[in-house]
Amino acid sequence: MARLAAKANEDRALFGIGLMLIAYLTFSFIDTTVKWLAIAGLPALQLAFMRYAAHFLISLAIIARGGFSAERFTSDRPVLVMVRGSLIMMSTILNFYAVRYLPLTLTSTILFSSPLIVCALSWPLLGERVGPWRWFAIMVGFCGIIIAIRPFDDQFHWAVIISMMAAISFAMYLILTRKLAGQVSTDIMQFYSGAVGFVVLAPFALLTWQNPTGLLDWFLLFNLGFLGWGGHQLLTNAHRYAPASILSPFSYSFILYLTVWSYLLFDHLPDRWTIIGAAFIVTAGLIIWIRERALAKRPRLSHP
Repeated sequence: MARLAAKANEDRALFGIGLMLIAYLTFSFIDTTVKWLAIAGLPALQLAFMRYAAHFLISLAIIARGGFSAERFTSDRPVLVMVRGSLIMMSTILNFYAVRYLPLTLTSTILFSSPLIVCALSWPLLGERVGPWRWFAIMVGFCGIIIAIRPFDDQFHWAVIISMMAAISFAMYLILTRKLAGQVSTDIMQFYSGAVGFVVLAPFALLTWQNPTGLLDWFLLFNLGFLGWGGHQLLTNAHRYAPASILSPFSYSFILYLTVWSYLLFDHLPDRWTIIGAAFIVTAGLIIWIRERALAKRPRLSHP
């Protein structure tokens, strides 16, 4: 019986890993689609609006299944929920601007600095103690960012600053998500994430709207929101089958996916500095993951 239980747990974990890999494959479709449409001339604000329109409508339908009573759409922490929605919206807009000018491999590498920023800010903002191993990982990760973006190189592009701002916004969004976890339902947080982006971006999208030139581009444009919602659903379901301590390393598949799409669709491969920088950031993330996993096994001990 014990062997059968162990086998069942192993199968659940493998299924969770599979969902995690598919989720980040879905997210890679979003960035690739945005770059494709941006090169075709579609404005970033229009693309961001379409990303949140479907998200909003799907989240609305999920909550409304039990009726349209006001209490189903309210929260005890309305300000923080709205700020959280604003942060993910800003991260999306900034990232959509950046991918127009930068290789997908570089923007994805910069984006993965977000967990390092979260770790660095978790002490002042969340009161979580950060020990020497995690501070070391943070320093390694930020060295990787410097290597990847080469701020003093003559090939430095100003869009790198926008990509860094997107990563910082995403990190703040993650911090607020952690703060609100257990206080606000996931459905409410998802609903307001979509609602803020939908309402705020609608007038800008109308003012800057440009029609795609072909059926493929129309399909890609309207598919953006469904990809976003579907990716988050896959990610949520993955965590139902396996803990974050198992799933976290597989998030780095995102960089590999975008490397493939960059080569196949845009004839671009990452240069050596992006590869080295990404290696530093991935290493830093894995150090933090290993340390978090070790600390989880010692719940009664204070964090070193």
